[in-house]
Amino acid sequence: MLSPVDDPARVNTAPRLDFINDRMGELRKSEAKVANFVTANPEEVVHYSISELAEGAGVSEPTVIRFCRRVGYRGYQDFKIALAQSVVPRIKNIHEAVVEGDDARTLAQKIFQATIATLQDSLSMIDYDVLQRAIDVCSEARTISFFGLGGSASVAMDAVHKFFRLGIPCRWYDDTHMQVMQASLLGPEDVVVAITHSGSSKDIIEAIELANEVGATTIAITSHMKSPVSKVASLVFSVSSSETAYRFEPMSSRIAQLSVIDAVAVGVALNREAFYADAVRKTRRALVRKRY
Repeated sequence: MLSPVDDPARVNTAPRLDFINDRMGELRKSEAKVANFVTANPEEVVHYSISELAEGAGVSEPTVIRFCRRVGYRGYQDFKIALAQSVVPRIKNIHEAVVEGDDARTLAQKIFQATIATLQDSLSMIDYDVLQRAIDVCSEARTISFFGLGGSASVAMDAVHKFFRLGIPCRWYDDTHMQVMQASLLGPEDVVVAITHSGSSKDIIEAIELANEVGATTIAITSHMKSPVSKVASLVFSVSSSETAYRFEPMSSRIAQLSVIDAVAVGVALNREAFYADAVRKTRRALVRKRY
């Protein structure tokens, strides 16, 4: 019998909760605990990171992975997306606040209000000791490498626009091979800042682990404090996200991530005020010839 992964006719088809129940007899005791928790709390689970589901079910993260594969999915994200398709209205895949029939004014108001709420919630979540430590290590860094994939790559690129004016050599990387190669070449005087909405990207976590091995300071910015990346990064910023965790495309949380970057950059600029003032003067003079 073909699994949902192998059967082309079932690709992108949401898992039926009774299908999970039908497989209960084939699950190990620990996997059955995951199944019971999911079937009892499907609407909540679609918002959970793998760490949160493991904690809720009282099992390990590898057990969650084994459960997902046992019921026919490649991994947790694959399973969660499919689960969400069965319990979340389709339009919520576009944006959580919109409904059918919203006009342009209503759409704009909902999008802006969601972003404002995310910024306010994210500010309340800031650990100011972590922020100060991030400012301090970035101020003294020999280099700063910004890692991001997909939508998070744009945040990494924006960060370089902020930090290169501070006199700290920095680059951004959105290629997984370049990320691990760069990480392997770093040292104790270097910093890695990884932006990951889900906090569950295997490639980002691998790059952070390599950077840790060579003694670099690693900073993660994520929408999920209880996620795999929070267990490996030296410093972690968690931003609020009204977006469902199964959707990979961050919107309002992306603005919160940019705000964290801005806060660190401004703090570093204050620490390096003399250099920054001179750099700003030079860059503004260079831009004069580009404008009429």
